[in-house]
Amino acid sequence: MPTASLPANAGTTPGPHHVAIIMDGNGRWAKARGLPRVAGHRRGADAVRRVIRGAAELGIPVLTLFAFSTENWTRPEAEVSDLMGLLRHYLRHELDELARNGARLRVIGDRDRLASDIVRDIVEAETRTRSNTRIDVNICINYGARDEILRAARSLARKVAAGQIEADQIDERQFERELLTAGVPDPDLLIRTSGEQRISNFLLWQCAYAELVFVDTLWPDFEKGHLEEAVAEFRRRERRYGGVGS
Repeated sequence: MPTASLPANAGTTPGPHHVAIIMDGNGRWAKARGLPRVAGHRRGADAVRRVIRGAAELGIPVLTLFAFSTENWTRPEAEVSDLMGLLRHYLRHELDELARNGARLRVIGDRDRLASDIVRDIVEAETRTRSNTRIDVNICINYGARDEILRAARSLARKVAAGQIEADQIDERQFERELLTAGVPDPDLLIRTSGEQRISNFLLWQCAYAELVFVDTLWPDFEKGHLEEAVAEFRRRERRYGGVGS
């Protein structure tokens, strides 16, 4: 597809500095072609590779991808098994590609429900990519924003009960340290593919001021050019953070 121009805002750092993507449409991509849903997920994994490479080439410092939500466990058992198999394959076979893109991998989500071998693969992948500095790639697996916020609230409540902190000391910064994304800057651009226009329990706290861009393209067909178009749209917008525009 044609490459979009990327007009910069008046500021010296137009961004975005952190792009988060809800990767939607794998199942519909497969259904439209008479293929099983897992075929769509496999093609979606190819799109992940393209977008990581494209984001690194565009100089985006942080990329976060929503791969598997806490609600996805309700899908048919065979589909969940296929998704876990693809996750194993990705963690074991994409490290060289991540290294070529200078990508440091971090997996965000509740690991307690994941199989022990997947958890080992996650730790190994994070360790082996730790020294890469071109782009941080966060993959959200078994992640749900409401669950994350509840866990943070419970953790702070326990600390108050134990006398470690005072309730009045809890501010946004203190709360953010309890989130699974602690240490990760908030997204300034959130993209969702497939034409759906909702954020589906993804980074609810962190995306408070993110610009939202909804793309009709199904995730398996998402290319670097689509990412460039979303970035161009981001740069055309005036970000006021609740203030008055120029």
